Amino acid sequence: MSNKRSSQYHQVEIPPPQPFLKSLKNTLNDILFADDPFRRIRNESKTSKKIELGLRHVFPILEWARGYNLEYLKSDVISGITIASLAIPQGISYAQLANLPPILGLYSSLVPPLVYAVMGSSRDLAVGTVAVASLLTAAMLGKEVNAVKNPKLYLHLAFTATFFAGLMQTCLGLLRLGFVVEILSHAAIVGFMGGAATVVCLQQLKGLLGLHHFTHSTDIVSVLRSIFSQSHMWRWESGVLGCCFLIFLLTTKYISKKRPKLFWISAMSPLVSVILGTLFLYFLHAHFHDIQIIGELKKGINPPSITHLVFTSPYVMLALKIGMITGVIALAEGIAVGRSFAMYKNYNIDGNKEMIAFGMMNILGSFSSCYLTTGPFSRSAVNYNAGCKTALSNVVMAVAVAVTLLFLTPLFFYTPLVVLSSIIITAMLGLVDYEAAIHLWRLDKFDFFVCLSAYLGVVFGTIEIGLILSVGISVMRLVLFVGRPKIYVMGNIQNTEIFRNIEHYPQAITLSSLLILHIDGPIYFANSSYLRDRIGRWIDEEEDKLRTSGEISLQYIIIDMSAVGNIDTSGISMLEELNKIMGRRELKLVIANPGAEVMKKLSKSNFIESIGKERIYLTVAEAVAACDFMLHTAKPDSPVPESNNV
Repeated sequence: MSNKRSSQYHQVEIPPPQPFLKSLKNTLNDILFADDPFRRIRNESKTSKKIELGLRHVFPILEWARGYNLEYLKSDVISGITIASLAIPQGISYAQLANLPPILGLYSSLVPPLVYAVMGSSRDLAVGTVAVASLLTAAMLGKEVNAVKNPKLYLHLAFTATFFAGLMQTCLGLLRLGFVVEILSHAAIVGFMGGAATVVCLQQLKGLLGLHHFTHSTDIVSVLRSIFSQSHMWRWESGVLGCCFLIFLLTTKYISKKRPKLFWISAMSPLVSVILGTLFLYFLHAHFHDIQIIGELKKGINPPSITHLVFTSPYVMLALKIGMITGVIALAEGIAVGRSFAMYKNYNIDGNKEMIAFGMMNILGSFSSCYLTTGPFSRSAVNYNAGCKTALSNVVMAVAVAVTLLFLTPLFFYTPLVVLSSIIITAMLGLVDYEAAIHLWRLDKFDFFVCLSAYLGVVFGTIEIGLILSVGISVMRLVLFVGRPKIYVMGNIQNTEIFRNIEHYPQAITLSSLLILHIDGPIYFANSSYLRDRIGRWIDEEEDKLRTSGEISLQYIIIDMSAVGNIDTSGISMLEELNKIMGRRELKLVIANPGAEVMKKLSKSNFIESIGKERIYLTVAEAVAACDFMLHTAKPDSPVPESNNV
């Protein structure tokens, strides 16, 4: 066999040993720096050039500003003014949703966009407050502190939660731990966002119906009970006015969807609604005094709030908890939106740099009377459709908001709250992505189950329950992928040396006396027992089948390890145990196509010595040929079944 092997089969090499520190460095580089972001800096010889490249890496504005021209400026100014027309009414609306003073929505559209323009890597992301983070803030903070009875503490804790969210986002980016955010699968995000949007829409019935008192719970049962228990308090004036503006906003949204070139109609409609609603009540307030209005908005740009941050017990832990949860949701949404638009324009964004940018804009925002901001889809879509070229559109938007804060805030005094409710409902309906849910159902039933669970958890439970279900089911699926890797029987495609899954290729031929099993994943402590039991079951089933058909008994078990990227000590112990079990059953274990990491560990554990080098092959085809040769050599007179042999 040894002469036959040396002349016909390739030897599986054991990778050369590496020093521990070098191996650790390579592993950490693969984990934390998969995209090798410092390649250009490292390859540069001049120190001054390295410093320049380093600054351009940290501050992307230095990168795109070098080639900036007048054409770009025109596009960015138009885009900035367009998104400002959306940001102003949306900002006021979302601040109301978070139970914060409406002026904070404008403050949060001033400082964070300026920070992102300097540090953000997306050309299309438009920064601002979002409905889901606002709802989370109201739901989680409102449980502990009453925004009406203790508005100052509520406000200060919102700033503190924003600070902690920014701190966490910055740390994740600096430590290159962006993969932590990806624990929320796409299906979980679709369900969670859809559920949150449904809850937000239902809560806006308070404004549409002119109710003064409303439940602090977010589940659909409590919200509907609160609405119908106060049916005698409904204001028909608010309802009619709200429905009129809602129809107007939905119509403009439909027109823009059907005719993308008319995107500006949908973008301008919220501001037009605010103007029309304000004028309506300004002239007719005496006749419609029951319709609630915003009231006085403080004039002037952001006042400092760094001294208002709360770091004392018992509220610091509450702010930390809210900041961590809202920060992760904001990151997931912002990065997903940024990547989607980057894909459309064929450029890349660095997820870790985006985390640092989001973190810094929330930290600095918490110092300047802002609450949590990220990159909302609706505002970014308008920015993209308006033809923005760079992040300067965020600067233009911030300037427009600053002008509004300095000179125009008194004009919002008579703005009806029902208009803000209509604006929020219109924006939220776009987050209920039923088409994505249908696609998940067709593509992957488990993903649909994840999506549905997250949605129902938010709608019938709480935002926290929905989030826990989203994360929990996503983690459970991850554990199932690792803990229960696929194992399947392989057969030979006729007239080739290719071996494939016999369920995928029914025409593939299985070989008598041989069982070829493919393990589709790494072998770890979490799955070693399962793999041992599952392989044993395959062997039992194959022996029963051969015994029933009267064919030659099973002799060799070939394990294809081409998909086994790594193996730990529990996995090696499982292979050793499997080899002993097979030895007692007069079966021989053969390994095919082990990777470098697997071979290194099998060698160090002396498993190769115990099984024998002659049972480890470079490919499945070579392993099959060697086993077939041994079968014919050991039993030269035994007939070879023509139907099952290759």
